[in-house]
Amino acid sequence: MSGLRGALLLLAAWALAATVVAAESVTPKAPPPPGWLDAPLPDGPVGAAIAQGRRILGNAPKYAAEYSGNALTCTNCHLDGGRTRHAAPWVGIWGVFPEYRPRNAKVNTLADRVNDCFERSLNGKRLPLDSPEMTAILTYMQWLSREVPTGESVPGRGFLRIEPPEPPSPERGLALYGRECASCHGKDGGGRGATGTAEFVPPLWGPKSYNLGAGLARLSNAAAFIKANMPQGKAGSLSDQDAYDIAAYFTRQPRPDFARKAEDWPQGGKPKDARY
Repeated sequence: MSGLRGALLLLAAWALAATVVAAESVTPKAPPPPGWLDAPLPDGPVGAAIAQGRRILGNAPKYAAEYSGNALTCTNCHLDGGRTRHAAPWVGIWGVFPEYRPRNAKVNTLADRVNDCFERSLNGKRLPLDSPEMTAILTYMQWLSREVPTGESVPGRGFLRIEPPEPPSPERGLALYGRECASCHGKDGGGRGATGTAEFVPPLWGPKSYNLGAGLARLSNAAAFIKANMPQGKAGSLSDQDAYDIAAYFTRQPRPDFARKAEDWPQGGKPKDARY
């Protein structure tokens, strides 16, 4: 009888353990922050500012013409309104600034970071900090960041870092560009269509593209963006080597200069792949 009792107790213990394991395995994960998803805007002036910020970021040459200097707009890199992982998303960005940046060796606010992009990626001018455009942009980014804890970086922030198995080859990149990229961006890298339209494809080099000081002028950033997001509709289909080879080709093509490039990395630490 004692043997039967012991067996029953052992079976009960196993059942309890299995229940605990099963319960742990089905514990629901916290839902993603709402900024990744479509949602109705709040009513009133705040909702109007969010909507205006989204318009500016989706078509800066139209809605921030005074400060825009090329054919690009912010969402050409920050895809889907800043809601794509590994495409420098804006979800959660509100709570991680101020942030020290070695490129200017200063603690930067989020407004500083926005202006950095306007000067470099849009080859334009800085927005006044009290301008309606800056207020609208920051309001949109704050709305995307709602419910992300302050100081927490969301999964997928920035770019997906990769390394090539072999040294990048612009020669291989030229052939790959012709096969994977030229049908949209053009053989001359000039893109197509009008900014803000469904037909628009951003120029990758030339006078209407980003300047030498932009983040995507660096080989490692361009390769990371390509790997995670390109070709459109086939994101992730290229190998790490292919992404680097394509980036090695197009980042070395002619593009506008950045007048203040001599001010970058004043404390040293310039990356090896900087264009200047």
